[in-house]
Amino acid sequence: MEFSELLQARYSVRAYLDKPVEPEVLQAVLDDARHCASWSNTRGYVLAVATGERLERIRADYASHAETGSGMLRGRLGAYLRALREGKLPQADFKTWGKYPPELRKRQVANGKRYYTHLGIERGDETGRVQQLRQNLEMFQAPVGIYVFVHRALLPFSAQDTGLMLSTLMLAAANRGLGTVAIGTLATWRKPVDKEFYIPKDYGLITGLAMGYPDPDAPVNAYRAEHPPLTLAEPRHV
Repeated sequence: MEFSELLQARYSVRAYLDKPVEPEVLQAVLDDARHCASWSNTRGYVLAVATGERLERIRADYASHAETGSGMLRGRLGAYLRALREGKLPQADFKTWGKYPPELRKRQVANGKRYYTHLGIERGDETGRVQQLRQNLEMFQAPVGIYVFVHRALLPFSAQDTGLMLSTLMLAAANRGLGTVAIGTLATWRKPVDKEFYIPKDYGLITGLAMGYPDPDAPVNAYRAEHPPLTLAEPRHV
């Protein structure tokens, strides 16, 4: 496949076959990702790669936050108080819920409406929204879960490097028939990952990434986000 075809064919995969990713294939994807560009070659990120029973433990821990997390996302005081009682308040290194700048909010809302319409989840369907958050937290049952940590002291450049690495990793996975999806909401709670991995204290959880073989028959995998043209600055008249 030509590079442009590979790039345009890649999409966010939210349903996976019950099939493990072969260790040598996973390692090949990770090896490709290390060839991405970097700020002064600093590469200020750490990946916690989970599979098998370790991933299942992390998945179950995250899923326990779904109900209170969905309520807090919509500003429900009761959900916040319940999370406080149950020790499930956000432990985010970086704020994951907040107001978007107006011009970016329009894109976020438009994509959210299209996506939830595709899923058949209406605005007032709280059960459906809790279930959708749970699927995110469970990484859509992907056989590989990657939790991505970024060096706090070199922000924003370490975050820039992380984006470059993840984009390269996603394309490397697609080139081998694998699907991926980045899941930013996982950064809201990091304790499930800390229980399973030694993470350097200078690194903060910025996102997660699910990986596996896409389920071609899953309706959710028919969804495609829009890809508007790049925003180009207007030249000044001199």
